Formats: sequence, structure tokens, C-alpha cells
Amino acid sequence: MSDLQPAIVLVRPQMGENIGAAARAMLNFGLSHMRLVDPRDGWPNPRAVAMASGAAGRVLDHAGVFPTLPEAIVDCAYVFATTARARDLTKPVMTPERAMEHARALSASGQKVAVLFGPERAGLENDDVSRANAIISVPVNPDFASLNLAQAVLLCAYEWRRQGDTTPAEVLELAGTELATAIEIGKLGDHYEERLEEAGYFFPATREESMKLSLRNLWSRMPLTRADVQTLHGVLRQILRKRDG
Repeated sequence: MSDLQPAIVLVRPQMGENIGAAARAMLNFGLSHMRLVDPRDGWPNPRAVAMASGAAGRVLDHAGVFPTLPEAIVDCAYVFATTARARDLTKPVMTPERAMEHARALSASGQKVAVLFGPERAGLENDDVSRANAIISVPVNPDFASLNLAQAVLLCAYEWRRQGDTTPAEVLELAGTELATAIEIGKLGDHYEERLEEAGYFFPATREESMKLSLRNLWSRMPLTRADVQTLHGVLRQILRKRDG
């Protein structure tokens, strides 16, 4: 993985399970650079390994452990601190989306970026936040603003991944078929129009053209597959067969 991805820095994490869950969240979105500052229960931590569950264990295997925050971020040109409160400090406050957009731009220019996450019970202290260049604040429900450690890591990791991802916002999954061509849909429309005309559907005559236009518009709006077209032809033939039989 790229050396230019941000370092995820867990400051004084308390529970091994939360460290492991954070590692899983990181790897879900392609991040592998974890740093730990003075973990409460020491390191390595078997509970973290158990929670990381498999592949994410490699994030823990390469995690850096530091006694203090300044040592953990000494090589970083830009530091984000995740906190729900500005702490009366004059700093830019960004959403995760904006922060990771900025982080990608910094990384692309060769600058090392770190994102700080505080201990589970109370979050980052003022001294921790004062060492950051900007604050990340998640726009959560103000009546219940608490996020657990892994959730906070996941939100930032997701935004980092999304900023560089080219996955289309929507795709149509075609199960063993293809979209019908304009000619195939046109013939389907002709089939229905002919049979409806025989049945006297287009009445009164003054509305015939507008009714046919509406039907043509209906067919063109539908994302029909070739299988759909064949089914609709078959449905109409069977109805007529029953009627005429």
C-alpha cells in the first residue's frame, strides 16, 4: 500500500477490542498505517488480534507504538484531530469528506498526513488537539453525538477511499441477458399497438394519436432487457390465444 496514505493515530486507546476493530475498519478501505500512542493495556494485545480477525491482523503487525503523541507525529506535515468539540481553539473545522479531500491533495504532493483519534472514554485532550492543524467533526445527531473509536476511524477511512474511488454511483446488474435495443423495443410497441387497435382501445378517435404517443413514451422509459421483451411478447400472445381459442 502507498506510503502516502494517512497514518491513523490512536491516542491512548483503552481496549484491545477497539484497536482491533479500528484495524478492520482501516483495511476495509485500504489503509494500513496505524500508530498507537501509549495504549493502556500495553502492546501487543491479544484482544486486539482476536477482534482484527484475519487479514486485518497485518495492520496490527506493522503498527508503530510510541510513548507520546509528539513522537508519533514527528514526521507528519499536516495533522487532523477528530473531536466533537472545538475546545476554544482557533482551527479549521472540516467534515470527514472535506478533510480527506484535503488529505489526498497533501499526500499527492508528498506530504505525510496523520489523523488523531482519542481514547474511548473522553476523546482527545486539549493538548492533543492543540498539536493538530485542523479538526475533523462528524455531522452527527447533536442529541447523541458519541461515536465509538472504530466508527470514527471507519468514517474517515471511507471518505479517504471514496475520494479516490471510481466506482459508479449506480449500475444495472444484468442477470444473463442484455438490454434490449431500440429496434426490439420499437417492435414490442408495434405489437401491442396493433393488438390494442384491434381491441378498440384507442377511443375516441380524437385521442388516438395522444394515446399512442403515451404508450411509446412508456416503452422508451423502461430499462427493458431482451428477456423482458420476449416475456412481454409472450404474455400478449397468450392472452390473445386464450381469447381466440
